[in-house]
Amino acid sequence: MINANKTLSLAIMSGKGGVGKTNLSLNLSYALNAGGNSLLLMDCDLGLANLDVLLGISPETNMQDLLTSGAKPADIVIPIEEGKKFDILPAASGVPELVEMDEDMQEMLFSKITKLVGSYQYLVLDLGAGINGTVMSFASMTQMRIVVVTPEPTSLTDSYALIKVLHSKHNISDFHVIVNQATDAKEGKATFERLNMACEKFLNIQLKNMGYVRYDPTVTEAVRRQIPFIKFAPKSDASRDILNIAVKIQKIRMENMGRLGERPVMKKFPTLAE
Repeated sequence: MINANKTLSLAIMSGKGGVGKTNLSLNLSYALNAGGNSLLLMDCDLGLANLDVLLGISPETNMQDLLTSGAKPADIVIPIEEGKKFDILPAASGVPELVEMDEDMQEMLFSKITKLVGSYQYLVLDLGAGINGTVMSFASMTQMRIVVVTPEPTSLTDSYALIKVLHSKHNISDFHVIVNQATDAKEGKATFERLNMACEKFLNIQLKNMGYVRYDPTVTEAVRRQIPFIKFAPKSDASRDILNIAVKIQKIRMENMGRLGERPVMKKFPTLAE
């Protein structure tokens, strides 16, 4: 299916858990939608879904129903911001067979949602952490990939492993990086440069720096209250940082509009125009 609505698909991933990836996926989606863009956020952490927890909702149906009960995508999508076309497609939790989906199951899932995802300007996939087969397959299908890291050494080493597998097994060289929980701009830049240096030296690829999100106590409080931090504290450091990143992504989409219209939503580019 050609991308008539010029949807930009992006996968948000991390080498390890606990780096704030899902929270960034949610708040970045809010920021993009606030800019006037229709958006579908897919919870693709298929075994440990938690987008619904961050939003304080309890979906009656989820992605598992698409695969097992014949439910239609429209029956499962949940509107998050009424009148703004910002929806989520919830995943199941505690369903191990979804964690390692075989190719037939993946094909079935995406054949069912193809028409749906093409009606949005953005499709955001919040992927599970790590390098299991389903994560790798989903990441290789999208037009853009964002790796979330923190300044912790374990986050950097696991993120490098994630990038290495996608590069060597799926021939992907196009990665964007967000540094989360940075003390300041200096630490954000230094963290990115450490990861980029390793990728340049050992993989011969250059990463793209999308920016950083500062450590902010209001983020923790927002999670406790099950409110996205960009709504809970729109003037906080973290909210300002996430808005800056949303502007960059919007620019990337605008610069690739012609190419987006010629390709399916779930098909990677050799590289994105910057």
